[in-house]
Amino acid sequence: MKNRKSAVVLLNLGTPDAPESGAIRRYLKAFLGDPRVVEAPRIVWWLVLNLVILVFRPRKLVEPYSKLWKDGDSPLRALTIQQTEALKARLQGYSSEYPEVCYAMTYGHPGVETVLSRLMENGTEHVLILPLYPQYSGSTSGAAFDVVAKKLMKTRHLPGITFIKDYHDHPAYIEALADSVRNHWQTQGQQNHLLMSYHGIPKAYVEKGDPYLEHCQTTSRLLAEALNLSDTQWSMSFQSRVGRAEWLQPYTDETMKKLGKENLSGLDVICPGFSADCLETLEEIDEENREYFTEAGGQNFHYIPALNANAKHIDMMEQLVQDYLG
Repeated sequence: MKNRKSAVVLLNLGTPDAPESGAIRRYLKAFLGDPRVVEAPRIVWWLVLNLVILVFRPRKLVEPYSKLWKDGDSPLRALTIQQTEALKARLQGYSSEYPEVCYAMTYGHPGVETVLSRLMENGTEHVLILPLYPQYSGSTSGAAFDVVAKKLMKTRHLPGITFIKDYHDHPAYIEALADSVRNHWQTQGQQNHLLMSYHGIPKAYVEKGDPYLEHCQTTSRLLAEALNLSDTQWSMSFQSRVGRAEWLQPYTDETMKKLGKENLSGLDVICPGFSADCLETLEEIDEENREYFTEAGGQNFHYIPALNANAKHIDMMEQLVQDYLG
């Protein structure tokens, strides 16, 4: 392939390289060791991370990761590769000067530094960074920007860089979400309630100015409007909390139990903040939280998959590239 003047990098969180305790430990150390992700006194957190979490947590995650691993890879990386190839095929249709399309991980392989180094060695003049986090948080998109900036600090001849901060209210993103829900309803039937579950962050981050909560609320409202849902037909919650600090509420697991106790006869669950299915959606939501709901008395739990590599999701990525690169 000839050298490209511009490139698009799809940037996701990352994943262990194997469903093994050593690989999981390395991934968690990079992820949880990032001060953007955990804002705590560094000495105290170093002790907690290295003497507690990294000692016990990796072994507990081997089984969940092993169940999801297929064809030698994790679902998150496999789906990110599918997204990359699908977007590349779209952009090839415009002209011979289409940008190169590749992907990178904030934590894990291929790393941001490796991918940017390759692009610059090939003479790439402009790089569009698209973090696959629709709603901005300093702990996700902010951390991704830090990794990009760290690489550029070591670079004398800088390429042009465009960093897409978020797309939480982009019409093409909302339409992709709404279309996925409608398609699910056509095949599985519409349930009584739609729960939108987002990855949580500590409440303190929002109090310090992080716009994440506002972005999640906006996405939820726009999706509900696109689906013509009344206020009683949908709600939102936050999952994946860890530690003793207060995180954004309501919590997903407590919401599942509450809805189950109300003998809800049908529940649809979607995770709008996840661009690709992963441990947090396939295991935490579709297994663990399904169990909370049904054990509390709920019936007909339906998880609506993430946007993954479906056509409307690629439509959105294509539109973002057009918006930012022309």
